[in-house]
This record gives sequence, structure tokens and C-alpha cells, in this order.
Amino acid sequence: MSINIAYAGDREIAVDLLDFIIKSDIVPKALFVSDDKEATHGQELINLCGHLDNSDISEGDEFKTDDNIKKLKDLDLDYIISIHFPHIYPKSILDIPKHGVINLHPAYLPFNRGWHTPTWAIYEDTPYGATLHFIDEDIDSGDIIARKKIEKKPGDTAHTLYQRALKMEKKLFKECWEDLVSFEYKRIPQDLQRGTEHKKEDIRKIQRIHLDEKIEVGEIVKKLRALTTNKLSEAAYFKQGEDKYRIQIDIEKEV
Repeated sequence: MSINIAYAGDREIAVDLLDFIIKSDIVPKALFVSDDKEATHGQELINLCGHLDNSDISEGDEFKTDDNIKKLKDLDLDYIISIHFPHIYPKSILDIPKHGVINLHPAYLPFNRGWHTPTWAIYEDTPYGATLHFIDEDIDSGDIIARKKIEKKPGDTAHTLYQRALKMEKKLFKECWEDLVSFEYKRIPQDLQRGTEHKKEDIRKIQRIHLDEKIEVGEIVKKLRALTTNKLSEAAYFKQGEDKYRIQIDIEKEV
């Protein structure tokens, strides 16, 4: 069965899954990539779509222009597949594909909607995993297609947990692909009252450690685990005078 899709993405996971889709004999009718300032794998995605004309490829927010919206409507799309694409879809885009815009999210929805999902899963001790879901006008709140849990381990940092989430996202998408192609997917509404949501800037509220504060050892270890990502700017810190000192940790299980 053939379906019409547009593909939006960035990061290595987006390249891997686009390659998987193309090898299943389905090629995107349009491609959205981040602009040069934000993209990490935009050119790799473009290289995989050599069948597309330049006019079928949008960078940054170009996909939201009136001309591009008209082009997308003319493609008779079944889905827009969105893989770690850091741009917001307006309703004018969400309404175009017959079956909707599908997204992979590195979290076990409805928990940890939004940003820094492994950080909050550790810090707030919430369930973690990977979720394939439809996008609606709110943040990661659309109907769930499928999700898988990941066990958080005592030695996990946000970085190691996220790496396992990426692997689970790929596995989940591939397992669901046949159902998407045959339009036999499920739609499970989220119970948002049970879930959690965080904005990008929320991480700043927990980063500082005051050297004179009284805190249990377990809590400080949890904070350091939660704030050890691949970015030093997201790490915990303390201050001495005007100087700021960042802390990241490495945990090894003794064997």
C-alpha cells in the first residue's frame, strides 16, 4: 500500500528513520529541515531526498508560508511525520494531512510533556520511555499511538537515560510503521490530569546548589544525575563569589 507523507526532522534519529521509511518504498513528497543555525543533520536529510526539487524542501519556518501551505494541500498528504523537529506546527499545517501529524517524543506520555524529559523523569521520579503520538495544538498532548517504558537505573544520568530513549524511539517507530501504512493505528487519548509538563526554562529553577543549604545526600545525588546531560550549560552549579562552577557526574556500577 502506498501513502503520501511529508517528513520533518533533525538529529541522527531523524536521518535513521527517514532512511528506514525510504527503504520501505515510501518517499516523502516534501521535506522540512531546521535552518542552518539550529540544524545538526539537515544536510543528511536533504541528501536522502534527492528525488525532491528545492521547492519541495523547506528550511526553518519556511514551511508555514502561504505558498508552502498551498503546496502541501496539493500533495494529498496522509501524514506529516515529525522526528525531533524543533518547530511549532500551526493549525493551518495540522489540518492538512488526512490522518494527522505524527511525532516521536522521548518520554512516557502523559508524563514529561515538553522539554528536558530525562531530567524531570529522574528529578521527579516519574515514568519514562518513548511515545509515538499525534500532534495537536498543545504541547505533546495529542492522542497516543503507542508507547514503551524504560526502566530508570540507579546509575542513570539524564544523558544515559536519553540515549536509551533514542534507541527505544527508533524501535517503537519501526514496530508501528506497518500499522501506520495500513491506517490500522490506534488513538488513545491522554489523561493530562495524571501527567506532567515542563517548559524549556524550567530547568533553571533547579540548577543552583547553595553550599550552605541542608539537603539529604540522596536528594543531591538525584539532582546531579538529573542535570548531567550532554550540555554543560544544563548542569548543576554552585557559586563562590562571582565565579560559577558546573558539576557533572559519571556513575559506574562496580562489578
